[in-house]
Amino acid sequence: MSTHTDRELTSVVADSTVMLRRNLRHVLRSPDTMLMAAALPIMLMLLFVYVFGGAIDTGTEYINYVVPGIILLCAAFGASTTAVSVSTDMTEGIIDRFRTLPIAPSSFLTGHVLVSVVRNLATTAIVIAVALLLGFRPTTDPLRWLAVLGVIGGFIFALSYLSTALGLLAKNPEAASGFTFAIMFLPYVSSAFVPADSMPSWLQWFAENQPVTPIIETVRGLLMGTPIGHSAWLAVGWCALITAVGFVWSNLLYRNRITG
Repeated sequence: MSTHTDRELTSVVADSTVMLRRNLRHVLRSPDTMLMAAALPIMLMLLFVYVFGGAIDTGTEYINYVVPGIILLCAAFGASTTAVSVSTDMTEGIIDRFRTLPIAPSSFLTGHVLVSVVRNLATTAIVIAVALLLGFRPTTDPLRWLAVLGVIGGFIFALSYLSTALGLLAKNPEAASGFTFAIMFLPYVSSAFVPADSMPSWLQWFAENQPVTPIIETVRGLLMGTPIGHSAWLAVGWCALITAVGFVWSNLLYRNRITG
């Protein structure tokens, strides 16, 4: 029994690796997609730092305040690409070819999720590099940088699974892009650009209790030494919850789509 399970696990890993390589080739053939995913957060960073930054009081250099939020915004923009990519595969007939091959069904989803993580980490690195050139000065150490990487990676992984589910839910790539609007909107109503306590009371409650704010506060605290408090546990909890929902939802949708 154990040997059979080990063989199944090995097969799933091998098939997922094949799917990952396939999706990576698609990314390399269209580098403009990854560049655009980095370009928009960079343009927003320039806009907020040089146009609005002088009018926003955060008690510190505004670029040091806003960059953690921009990093999370970059991951949210990448979610749209993942959903569109999954929807494109589902509508162009490639799934019918996959169904005739002896591959693990879950490898299709895993391949998209893993390439999303790789692509979004790469675009996030570009955004951080530009931020450093613009004057972003984190006061952290290598160990905390690793913790930042873990938090960002966990957030990207969670959004990737959720976006995969949205891509499967959509009837076409255009609809998939629209479904991710709520994900891209969340960082704007958080502590990404202004402190949550500067918002109206009804909006402040939402900003403080939605998933993105504790993740931003955790990244900001790790990079800039600001108080983290219970935000770290909330960040881990939100990432785990979103991952679980995305995993279960995407697998159910995929099973229904390929057997329907």
